[in-house]
Amino acid sequence: MKSVNLVVLGTLAFDSIQTPFGKVENVLGGSATYFSLAARNFSEVGIVGVVGKDFPHEHLEFLKNKKIDLRGVEKTEGKTFRWEGYYEYDMDQAHTLKTELNVLETFEPKIPDEYVGCEYLFLANTDPEIQLEVLKRIKPRHSFCDTMNFWIEHKNAELTELLKKVDGVFINEGEARQYCKTPNLIQAGRKLLKLGPKKIIIKKGESGALFFSDKEFFVAPAYPLEIVKDPTGAGDSFAGGTVGHLAKHQEFTDAAIKKSMVCGSVVASYVVENFGVESYKKLKHEHIQERYDTFKRIVAFDHEF
Repeated sequence: MKSVNLVVLGTLAFDSIQTPFGKVENVLGGSATYFSLAARNFSEVGIVGVVGKDFPHEHLEFLKNKKIDLRGVEKTEGKTFRWEGYYEYDMDQAHTLKTELNVLETFEPKIPDEYVGCEYLFLANTDPEIQLEVLKRIKPRHSFCDTMNFWIEHKNAELTELLKKVDGVFINEGEARQYCKTPNLIQAGRKLLKLGPKKIIIKKGESGALFFSDKEFFVAPAYPLEIVKDPTGAGDSFAGGTVGHLAKHQEFTDAAIKKSMVCGSVVASYVVENFGVESYKKLKHEHIQERYDTFKRIVAFDHEF
């Protein structure tokens, strides 16, 4: 069977979310879900993950119909991962009410042969020991990882080992400050580079993202919106759009990453306008192109001083 160009290790989940603009219960979510739905706008993508017997067939069909490869998704006894949380008017801050790991507690990734040696691998937020195992087994050409405060606190040594072995890192601003023990994001970005990754992207929510390499520093704004209903999955969508665009063009240069970050920001802008993955049901390439063109116009300025 055909090999997959881009692979994501992550979660497929049920989310229950409340914001000032509404509430939903047990909707499709998870880091791998959001990442893959964003990435598939640019590149083929396969998921390594696990769901329980309670995971509806229609969710799997929805992902398959979006041309997402599910050969690495195992359906096993038990319940699917669940997250419940809420947002207040500061939509950059999620408040967790409940997390149920369920089948993730005994998750042992199954790696299809077609995923081994893929061009790009994204290790979404999960146990760094599992991330290291999957990285070792897949042996991608280029790799990125994400993480969260829990792993920074409880598996710092394993996370550090992972950061030394990946090519790029996506991390939000709070986690970057926590891991690097500095309030300054410029210092944090430089410190992360010294561990070994060639590319560092620090996510800042509605304030955009920062990019660091040994030769480059770049500030990407978020796409400006009047309506934001649910920011759940925005960071994973941003990563999916970014890495998916890189995989499409088969480039790993600083210039390519800067352009891809803008594409990631555009895709994420559609996701937050509705709850869960609703926006992905109607998102088309021409919609992405339209906002990309608008983005270029609103951030352009005269180079002459």
